[in-house]
Amino acid sequence: MKEKTILLVEDNPDDVALTIRALKKNNLLNSIVVARDGSEALAMLVGTETTPPMALPELVLLDLNMPKISGLEVLEQIRANDRTRLLPVVVLTTSDEEKDRIESYRLGANSYVAKPVEFAEFSKAVMQLGMYWLALNLGPYPAGH
Repeated sequence: MKEKTILLVEDNPDDVALTIRALKKNNLLNSIVVARDGSEALAMLVGTETTPPMALPELVLLDLNMPKISGLEVLEQIRANDRTRLLPVVVLTTSDEEKDRIESYRLGANSYVAKPVEFAEFSKAVMQLGMYWLALNLGPYPAGH
């Protein structure tokens, strides 16, 4: 069976390191691909004129506040593309703004999680996300898609 890949879309290097650390601490040893802005994430998911897209990840962890293309715009484009329309997207962000939460769900987010400040709480949240989306949830795409 093909390893389940996570696409982490996050521009903050500290948050990238914390997320990877939390996943590994909780024995979620999936392959993690990092996109450092929205433009890079979309290039990975749908490709460019010169680069084919990556194999679809099992899960996208998407920050909202990013340079070039915002997380909300990335989410909107993911849902507008036939290839990525059904891809599970979890918004994982520091924003607990009601407007961001509502807009994320309106655009098709599967889940919205505000990042806890303390590492222990953050680690627990990431573990729960990983266990659900990577172990329990049956994704829309067959293995190896």
